[in-house]
Amino acid sequence: MSHLQSQGPMDLVCIDFLCLEPDASGQGNILIVTDHFTRYTQAFSTRDQRAPTVAKVLMEKFFVHYGLPRRIHSDQGRDFESRLVGQLLELLGIQKTRTTPYHPQGDAQPERFNRTLLNMLGTLSNIEKQSWSRHIATLVHAYNRTESDATGYSPYCLMFGREARLPVDLAFGLSLDQTSEASHRNYVDRLRKNLASAFEQARLTSGNREQRNKRNYDLKVRIQDLQSGDRVLLKNLGAAARQKLVDRWSSQVYIVCKQLPGLPVYQIRPDGKAGPLKNWHRNHLLPLREAVRIPVGDELSLPNPPAPRLPPVTRSQQTRVVEESERDSEEESFCLDWMRSPEPEEVVSVPERWESNLRPEAPEFQLEIPDALEFQLEVPETVGIPIAPEAESYDYSSMPSLEGSYSEEMSAPVAERRTEPAPLVLPPEEELIDPEPKRSVRPPQRLTYNSPGHSTEEAVTTV
Repeated sequence: MSHLQSQGPMDLVCIDFLCLEPDASGQGNILIVTDHFTRYTQAFSTRDQRAPTVAKVLMEKFFVHYGLPRRIHSDQGRDFESRLVGQLLELLGIQKTRTTPYHPQGDAQPERFNRTLLNMLGTLSNIEKQSWSRHIATLVHAYNRTESDATGYSPYCLMFGREARLPVDLAFGLSLDQTSEASHRNYVDRLRKNLASAFEQARLTSGNREQRNKRNYDLKVRIQDLQSGDRVLLKNLGAAARQKLVDRWSSQVYIVCKQLPGLPVYQIRPDGKAGPLKNWHRNHLLPLREAVRIPVGDELSLPNPPAPRLPPVTRSQQTRVVEESERDSEEESFCLDWMRSPEPEEVVSVPERWESNLRPEAPEFQLEIPDALEFQLEVPETVGIPIAPEAESYDYSSMPSLEGSYSEEMSAPVAERRTEPAPLVLPPEEELIDPEPKRSVRPPQRLTYNSPGHSTEEAVTTV
């Protein structure tokens, strides 16, 4: 946190607008003008915020009564940054400064007075609130007459060197300034001495208060220093930021050019574009990683990072990979040949390397089926076919069923792997019957109560 510095009354004047609901006279805006050193404030109600309105109010209601300030500070509103206001301040020899975009902390005193003024307007009755513009002057005068915690004096006393007389003072016959000198010279000497002491005390009190606020603010801030050439993202502000699901940071990348001396404000420009330089506060900038910092001097920016190098493959590893791929392809071709449906009256072929492992009677088994089927041979779903024990490494139990591969007139049993060789034995006729007994069907029953507490069952015939 950093603070604006002022050396005395009318050295720095801050201005801002406060918008309210229009009253009965059509006034809906308040132009706040605050002296930074003394906290002396004036508020002027207006109908709009146009540049001619601002120029007219400043000239006719403030400059002619309190003199010309050395500097005027405001935000970047179109009314304050207009050509008309700029030409007026240039003719009067007034320096114009402004805050960074969307950073009201840079114009803190008018913003703080806006909240105080709203609280005072809230104390009016419902009837008086309908014409709140008529009560602005008296409420602001009461504020200027109140002692400020930041300086230890009232704004009116620091601005004019004396305390203002209120109606309550006249009622009790009090004179707060203790005026007793008859000559002007004595009054001027006493006023100059009192103002010098008041200014020194106000400057000390205000400095202590600012340091305490800065200390409390910096305790919660974790900030990373930005250097020239760093890439940052700009916070998404404005009308688009009011949506709740919008990205918090814009996708455009900016490059930091330099930092303004003594301020947490940086000049940035768009990356890869010849756009104008913009001044933004550090709170609205998101620094990227060090890897994306623009090289300075003789540093060369590397293109796309090289791909990681893989370890070389030896000849033995290549041979092993080729053998494994050939073996896998051979096994896959055998599985496909086994799953193909055999032609009628043919024996399923077996690979040559398996012929030595099979029993001699196994290939001789053949099931002959005549062309014209005059009878139906009922065979259970699984019939065991002997397979050599050495062939146990090939498990075909997980193969999907090949139902429908044969024609309706012909059906061949599915081979099932057996751990022990056994001759082909047809099961007896009794085992061909479904082992699960059929469930007996009972007619539906109906419970009737001919007499209370006694139920009877009668068979009901359904159609």
